[in-house]
Amino acid sequence: MHTNASLIRDFHKTLSRFYAGGDIEAVRVMLTDDVVWHVPGRSAIAGDHVGKDDVLDYFHQRRKLGRGDFKVNVHDVLANDERAVLFAGGQAERGGRRIQWETVGIFGIENGKIGECWLLPFDQYAFDEIWS
Repeated sequence: MHTNASLIRDFHKTLSRFYAGGDIEAVRVMLTDDVVWHVPGRSAIAGDHVGKDDVLDYFHQRRKLGRGDFKVNVHDVLANDERAVLFAGGQAERGGRRIQWETVGIFGIENGKIGECWLLPFDQYAFDEIWS
């Protein structure tokens, strides 16, 4: 497995522990200082999150909106020396019903850390519903 594929898999394991109530510091060390996270749509989490503190605030917002029930399931990761592509699904409960979605994440990798992410939901409307 390419080292950048391992990085993205480890990142999502670490992020899942944070979403379940764990500490954010293990996530922080996996990001460059000038990391940028691009989230499309019109939901509460949409926008370009720039810099480590802003991106970590975005993760905190997802944890808050996910109400401890939000999960990401990594399906596969493809990687080379500069990028990684993540295929993942998510699920959360809203109003007594389980909502699921699928996404692709495209990551820019710099010196063994995540420098940028473009999140691409398969169904933007469902994704916006989750995070509104």
